[in-house]
Amino acid sequence: MVRENRTPADIARSLGQRHASGPRGIALGGFRSADSGGWRRESFTLPRGEARQKARDWFDSFPKAAYMTEIEFWQELPDDMIEFTIRRLPSAD
Repeated sequence: MVRENRTPADIARSLGQRHASGPRGIALGGFRSADSGGWRRESFTLPRGEARQKARDWFDSFPKAAYMTEIEFWQELPDDMIEFTIRRLPSAD
């Protein structure tokens, strides 16, 4: 087995290129999925009631104890819309 000698700059460049070529995009009521650092993330923009139900569904499907599920980011938008990102580990997928 041959081990390649790489500098920290080589590793950073490689990780940066991998991140730059990852999936992008968000749609109203849709999701954005990105897999970085082992985390699965999905972002949603929904009316307040639907956002609350979506978060409950996620926590029911992916319990915090097993998947480390959490609301990573959220913000209120005009017209009672909520934008939020949920992240979890894909430990049992």
